[in-house]
Amino acid sequence: MLADAIRSETYRLSRNRIALFWSVLFVPVIGLLLATIGFVVAKANEAKLVGKLPPELMKGGPLDLGLTLVKSAGDFANPAILMFVLIGAATIYAGDYRWETWRLISARNTRSNLLAGKVVVVALLMIAATVAALASDVIASLIQAAVFGRALTFSMTGGAAADFGLLALTGWARILQFTMLGLLAAVMTRSLLAALFAPLVIGIGQFFLPQILMPMGVTPDGWLLPLLSPGMATDLLKAVIQGGTAAADLPDHAVIKGVLGLALWIVVPFAAAVVWFNKQDLSKE
Repeated sequence: MLADAIRSETYRLSRNRIALFWSVLFVPVIGLLLATIGFVVAKANEAKLVGKLPPELMKGGPLDLGLTLVKSAGDFANPAILMFVLIGAATIYAGDYRWETWRLISARNTRSNLLAGKVVVVALLMIAATVAALASDVIASLIQAAVFGRALTFSMTGGAAADFGLLALTGWARILQFTMLGLLAAVMTRSLLAALFAPLVIGIGQFFLPQILMPMGVTPDGWLLPLLSPGMATDLLKAVIQGGTAAADLPDHAVIKGVLGLALWIVVPFAAAVVWFNKQDLSKE
């Protein structure tokens, strides 16, 4: 059953504290440490840095923790989070190939359930990474307020709450899409290193794709680039959600292009991995 596969994968991941640390805690902890050092250094050199740093960093009205949450939700699916969450995802997807345990567990459940169980646990891992990133940004705001003597407030209107939820969901989908490339690479190559590096190589290629295709007449306003670049599809959705100047120059059908671009890169690699895995000879691990 799928529930058995999820329970098994969750237990195994819970025992792998190194993967959990790198995937969930490393980036938020380092980000919080660097932010704290930055605040202390800025405070110590406040007179020298006047006019060189954003004035809202050191002075201004109360720090709004609700605004911090919304901003963090829009920014947490960054390259650092993508790379380090991929460590845990690759460990889950390729671990049974590395330790040659597929033959033991595949006799107890269907292959589709086993693979789907891994994906569900990776999705839960991403939720944990999201919560850690949001908590890190809130704590950084508390430290900023303490260092610079600013008051704190919290406001979250209905619209802001909707923006927060949609931005968090978009970021979560972006990370899921990135890990789906790791799943396909793990199944096709039976290699942990391939599950780690194939998404990175593809992601870098997709980052430079607009610069390659635009001289050929392929414009960001068309359909092709958002469908080929999930990063661009994510940016379209974030701009629609955030509105304002970010949404001023959006192409037509931006929401549809964004959703299709992300969905394509989630569904196709997952489906391909399931088909490949169901035909794979696990006796040759």
